[in-house]
Amino acid sequence: MSIVLVGSTSGSVTLQEPAVAGTTVLTLPATSGTVITTGSPQSGSVLQVVSASTQSSTSTTSTSFVTTGFSVSITPKFATSKILVMLAGGNFDSNSTSNAGICATFYRNSTNLGGSEGIYFLKSVTARLIAGGSLLIYDTPSTTSATTYTLYIKSEAGQNVSFNNNGGLLSTMVAMEIAA
Repeated sequence: MSIVLVGSTSGSVTLQEPAVAGTTVLTLPATSGTVITTGSPQSGSVLQVVSASTQSSTSTTSTSFVTTGFSVSITPKFATSKILVMLAGGNFDSNSTSNAGICATFYRNSTNLGGSEGIYFLKSVTARLIAGGSLLIYDTPSTTSATTYTLYIKSEAGQNVSFNNNGGLLSTMVAMEIAA
């Protein structure tokens, strides 16, 4: 037995039962979206995008990474997916006139993805430096559980450093799930 769905202006979709015994279930998404017909998405496909924005600032003199409180959460649809995390906007500030360095990294839940030195480094040698806030990392969380990516910063040598030093600047963090 076949089911034919006729389009409102033209075209149609035919659902045909399988030629094997048993029950086959097609689960449609509860919200608008795309039904994947091949069983798994095509490698490189963007499966979902989530974002968060802030205008808050964070300063520290700590030589260990401290949270900025700025994060984005995503729940991967597949354990094999990759997550592309991007930060744009805001700024990193050495807040000093000499030898101040700021390091930044993303944490996945409680795991530092940039290691002890992070994935971003800005150092002033003779004058205060302020640079645009841009970070990017391509992660493999290997889970379908909710995953939170948070921006952390630290001072290289104990001087005061900051992210979004004066507040008011808009920073956006985006997490994209990419099919493996």
